[in-house]
Amino acid sequence: MPLPDFRLPAVVFIALALVGCGKEGKRAPSAPLGVAPTYEVRDSAATRRRLNYQDQMTLADRAYQSGSLAAAEKNARTALKLDGDRPEAYLMLATLAARRGEDAAAGGLYRKAAELAPERGDVLNNYGAWLCTHGRPAESLVWFDRALAAPGYATPASALANAGGCALDAGQSERAARDLRAALQAEPGNAYALESMARSEYAQGRYFEARAFSQRRLAAAPATRSVLQLASEIEAQLGDTVASGRYLQRIRDEFPQDAAPNSRG
Repeated sequence: MPLPDFRLPAVVFIALALVGCGKEGKRAPSAPLGVAPTYEVRDSAATRRRLNYQDQMTLADRAYQSGSLAAAEKNARTALKLDGDRPEAYLMLATLAARRGEDAAAGGLYRKAAELAPERGDVLNNYGAWLCTHGRPAESLVWFDRALAAPGYATPASALANAGGCALDAGQSERAARDLRAALQAEPGNAYALESMARSEYAQGRYFEARAFSQRRLAAAPATRSVLQLASEIEAQLGDTVASGRYLQRIRDEFPQDAAPNSRG
């Protein structure tokens, strides 16, 4: 907003001049000058902490992406001191702990983040994924359900795919099929959902269907050893030993550091 103008109107100056002419040698006193008030604007302490927190997390993310894990941890811990009630610093520390092989510590940090952000679908999905990959697939389904119920969750296909794959691991085949198909309807190229559907169809002896999902999975994202192994086993069940052998050769070529591949036939 523009500051007010304190100058007197011209007609007032004329009147003052006329009054001065009626007095010998005396001049009308000049009008006092108006002084604009001084405004000083400062962010509150809470605002400064919030901005500093965001800066530290930005630095942590950049450091992590560049491979500077020690710097990423330092920035994340600084952010945590600024605000211990937000999940992002805990998520970064959990990721770093997992990279170091500190699984128990990572799990505790993922859970802490989920407890702090009960309406953040991405945070809830992360904890569910950790549970599933650490031998607790049935328990993970509760957290995927919470993620899917979170308002404004931007990537439900991720939680649906995770829920479907983990339901498969938990022996809940009906739920697995439901969630995996829903994930693929939302995101047809979801690599984990395609791989899980291939596993599901293979387990039920539907090898042609398994092949279709396996091929879609290989087209959707770079191959992993487990995906190539499954593709080889599917082809073996269909009697195509040449195709099965090609997948085994890809494992040897693309993952030479792994143990020799095998087929369950």
